[in-house]
Amino acid sequence: MEKVFEKKQTYNNWGAKAAKSVMERKPNINPRMRWEYEDGVVLEGMYLLWKQTGDREYFDYIKRNLDLFVDGVGNIPKYSLQEFNIDHVNNGKILIDLYNETKDERYKKAADLLREQLRRHPRTMEGSFWHKQIYPYQVWLDGLYMGSVFYGKYIHTYGEEENWEDVINQFLLCEKNTRDDKTGLLHHAYDETREQPWADKETGLSQHFWGRSVGWFAMALVDVLDYLDGNEQKQRLIVMLKDVLDAVMKFQDKETALWYQILDQGTRKGNYLESSCSCMFLYAIAKGVRKGYLEEVWYEIAEKIYEGVLDEFITETKEGYINVNKICYVGGLGGAEKRDGSFTYYISEPIVTNDHKGLGPFILASAEMEWLNKGKR
Repeated sequence: MEKVFEKKQTYNNWGAKAAKSVMERKPNINPRMRWEYEDGVVLEGMYLLWKQTGDREYFDYIKRNLDLFVDGVGNIPKYSLQEFNIDHVNNGKILIDLYNETKDERYKKAADLLREQLRRHPRTMEGSFWHKQIYPYQVWLDGLYMGSVFYGKYIHTYGEEENWEDVINQFLLCEKNTRDDKTGLLHHAYDETREQPWADKETGLSQHFWGRSVGWFAMALVDVLDYLDGNEQKQRLIVMLKDVLDAVMKFQDKETALWYQILDQGTRKGNYLESSCSCMFLYAIAKGVRKGYLEEVWYEIAEKIYEGVLDEFITETKEGYINVNKICYVGGLGGAEKRDGSFTYYISEPIVTNDHKGLGPFILASAEMEWLNKGKR
């Protein structure tokens, strides 16, 4: 493999190349046949490319893969509502897209099932969704992308406008409870009961600002805004988006314009530039500019980040496949592994190539940059 960077402000359809690499390498996006949230991130990237290009290959890939999970009457046999896992709601966004495109009731019924999970989902005493049944009274930044964007998209599409306050409160409560006043960054997670070994006994917060968790939150904000037209709270979430991005910009690596696994400790031994969070911040910025939430000066910032992403993380094989490198495989807290949220924990997780938690954001960010580069504000 060799580096592919050659002054890539010329763009060259990197998102499309990465998407087609996925389609050729994985005709079945999840060979293990598991209902997993990160597959939905890749499929969202492909849906954006389809809307941009009209290339039916993207849509057919999405439909073929969702049909592996949605049966003839709209059930999702590989999914269990009773697990109350907020991650499992994420793929519902693509189900809504498929229903809107095909009017096939199976997809609407499957989306209804995920909406029913949110109706029953356990909550903190303040009203935030638990991250999972097995993680009681815990709010993780990841969960806002997984659950609340689908929640907003569902009520926008199917008419439950009375629930907008609940959707918005998910963001307001999460930011209130996880934001660090000194840096403006958001802690990975919050335990309302202060009982978890990883949680500070006074604040309930995890120790560190994990890049990908903040990236999920930034993407959640810029995506949920799609559905808030006419809502008086929209401006409040736009301000929140700007605040989050302003905070992460303070910790951007000056040489590469990218971000580290632990955002505020770039010089600490063992820390490394991490691709998924860098692509997530790029996506939030690029889409924010295109939608008019961010000023035009952010476009120049996005260009520098994209150049850094392509130079630092992207390689191309001799067969023409795109690889996205330096992805943290997983990051969590507690559980059977007793993950303690320490710096040592976060840097000890495997660093991998082409995991969907990095591939999906790269495709999304690249598609947004293509859109901006072509002047489609």
